[in-house]
Amino acid sequence: MNVAPPDQPSAPPSMQRRLARVVWVGSLACAAAVSVGVWLATQEEVDELLDDTLQASAEVLGAMLRDQRTEPARGAIEVQTSSRFAWQVIDASRRVVARSNRAPDAPLSATATAGFFDAAGWRVFGSALGADGRTLYVAQTRAERAEAQFEVAMNAVLAALAVSLLGYFWLRARLRHELAPLQHLSQRLQEHEPLAPGATLGPAERSELQPVHGAIDQLGQRLSKRLAQERAFTAHAAHALRTPLAGIDAQLAVSLRECPETLRPRLQRTREAAGRLQRVVAALLTLFRSDGEPERAAVDLDRLLRQFPLERVQVAVNASLPLQADSDLLGAALANLLDNAQQHGASHIDVSTPAPHTVRLDDDGPGISAERRQALTSALDAQAYDVVPGLGLTLADLVARAHGGRLRLVDATRGRGFAVELVLAPTR
Repeated sequence: MNVAPPDQPSAPPSMQRRLARVVWVGSLACAAAVSVGVWLATQEEVDELLDDTLQASAEVLGAMLRDQRTEPARGAIEVQTSSRFAWQVIDASRRVVARSNRAPDAPLSATATAGFFDAAGWRVFGSALGADGRTLYVAQTRAERAEAQFEVAMNAVLAALAVSLLGYFWLRARLRHELAPLQHLSQRLQEHEPLAPGATLGPAERSELQPVHGAIDQLGQRLSKRLAQERAFTAHAAHALRTPLAGIDAQLAVSLRECPETLRPRLQRTREAAGRLQRVVAALLTLFRSDGEPERAAVDLDRLLRQFPLERVQVAVNASLPLQADSDLLGAALANLLDNAQQHGASHIDVSTPAPHTVRLDDDGPGISAERRQALTSALDAQAYDVVPGLGLTLADLVARAHGGRLRLVDATRGRGFAVELVLAPTR
């Protein structure tokens, strides 16, 4: 039996790239979430800090101005102070008697107000300056507060993004390190021959992978045992089946020469059926031999097909392109496809090589509908051979797959009939 190599594991670099993208997206999402949280938190904290600063400034200024007296008649006194805050001293008559250079000329509040309040673009803290009705207002513009909040929040967000970026590169490096054993395992599997005597993957790089190594080794042992059994069966079947069938054919040939004319057609049909049975048995024995990869060589299609004479079908061979295949396997597949065409009423079959490593058969039989062809194609794609009628298509697909290719059901050249292509993978 030809055993296809086990499916190769998905390439670790692809998985690594996918995981790296997941880490990158996760890092960005975490950075965005952290940034939003930091932004909101800093907005609130900075606002509280600026309010505390306003209150502290009012207390300091209040202590300095509480015992001073200012005559209203002399006008408001303007004092040069820090550009970050503004302040006013309002007397009991609600007139500005002293103020900083940035403070407005009009009172920040029409009534004596203590504590925090907002006034026309200002954030204000008011406190009384004694029993004479004077009030001190210390204020900051909303624009300055917004600028301060933005600067603090932006710095915090940039710091969070920087930390997230560093975390991403660290996680990516760790991811590459953790996936390295899987990449090494993939390379070892590509070189592993599970059916070789005593084949083993050996110890795993990580203890977590040791069960995988053990399972693969056990699978190889089971496959070896199964193939040994099939090898033994094939050897016995070749002798037990071919010899009686050859004897039947020989006896029928003698009977055809000696029988009355009235029995000749019936014996001829019997011999044809026995011949088909011989070809089926030969094909199955050839397909299920256990000698590894197909033995490819240059194939002469015309010479190969002359080994399978069909009495009621004319076969025309037009093979202009070279073909490399296992002649025994390819012959078994073609013999059964030709036999199928004959059984379904074809009288002429064209065999050609329309492309390199491709064999095409076109017959003039009744063919099948497009819907039926699509259903058979789907079954062959899924290797659901239990729903594929007859042995011919199944055997041809198995032979094509043994060569690394596929069997394709295509449109017939004549517009009617049935057409198939055995597409074989090129030799390496």
